[in-house]
Amino acid sequence: MSAAVIDLKNVEDQRDVVHRAVEALVDGQLVVFPTETVYGVAASALHEGAIQRLLEAKGRDARHPMTLAIKSAEDAWDYVPRISTLGQRLARRCWPGPLTLVLEDDHPESVVRQLPVAVQKVVCPAGQIGLRVPAHPILLSVLRLCAGPLALSSANRTGEPAAVTADEAIESLRDRVELILNDGQCKFGQPSTVVQIRDNCWQLLRPGVFNESTLRRLASFMLLFVCTGNTCRSPMAGALMQRHLARRLGVEEAQLEDRGLLVLSAGIAAMSGGRASAEAIEVMAECGLDLSRHESQPLSDRLVRFADLILTMTRGHREAILAEWSSAAARTHLLGGSAGDVADPVGGTTDTYRQCASQIDEFLKPWLAQLDLERIVATGGSGG
Repeated sequence: MSAAVIDLKNVEDQRDVVHRAVEALVDGQLVVFPTETVYGVAASALHEGAIQRLLEAKGRDARHPMTLAIKSAEDAWDYVPRISTLGQRLARRCWPGPLTLVLEDDHPESVVRQLPVAVQKVVCPAGQIGLRVPAHPILLSVLRLCAGPLALSSANRTGEPAAVTADEAIESLRDRVELILNDGQCKFGQPSTVVQIRDNCWQLLRPGVFNESTLRRLASFMLLFVCTGNTCRSPMAGALMQRHLARRLGVEEAQLEDRGLLVLSAGIAAMSGGRASAEAIEVMAECGLDLSRHESQPLSDRLVRFADLILTMTRGHREAILAEWSSAAARTHLLGGSAGDVADPVGGTTDTYRQCASQIDEFLKPWLAQLDLERIVATGGSGG
């Protein structure tokens, strides 16, 4: 019997489609979903029979691991309780999105242990598990309503090209699945990038939407300084920190990014493209640092999500960040800690700016002592 095909662009309420897909998966049926990369075929990882049917539909060896689709980056901890700093970083920055992370999964409390034994052998055959949070809204909605994860693979027979349209998925799998959701051509039209994580090292196993250069940047440690207007305190803090880090690593400041370290600044009430204040430029020049090309930027969701460590000039800045991004609490701290705020020098003399820069530099010292560069700076590249 051929699969039922639903055109998502011609349905009145997509919630009805979501519920139908969930019911099909719970019943052990196979469902083809659009994703942001290529079309995927999914089965409930709680249903042993469905996983076996998925292997048969794909013509795939059970020893070839299946990826688990989960509903959020936070869920990764349930599957990999000891997920590394690098794994957390990439999950936070890339999910939902076109990245599959292959992670060590030997923890006795992993929820993988709650899956049927036969399913465990398919998704975690060698102590590693592939996890992904797809970005397509329909699939994400289904994942949020499912009791467990989905085993997800490209919607094609093994050895055939990946399907980037529903028609291609239909041609390959029509008689082997029960339901196909058609949402036209996939956004990227190429597979997800697959990256293996071991401790603080990454290896590109399969190129895809993200190339190696993009992955290096995504894997970098990002330190973000935040003030109000991003024209004096936070850019001065960033410039001073860059110099300290470069000296510690024995490199030029311009080489920090190549070493996996990004130091940025932003303001909670900043305008885009503003220059650093004349006094800040002058004081930093006295320190041998150049702020003349600084351009201010407002604090954004992307910056907060990407930052590994956010250091604010005042308690008020930290409170403002947590009021909007409560999930960033563990990564957001007052630069001066118990010593207090860095006062705003705006309107003051050049001497006031010198005192401010000196205070910032003093407040940086404990953070420099805490930063374990060997642990936080990732290394990696293409697989052999």
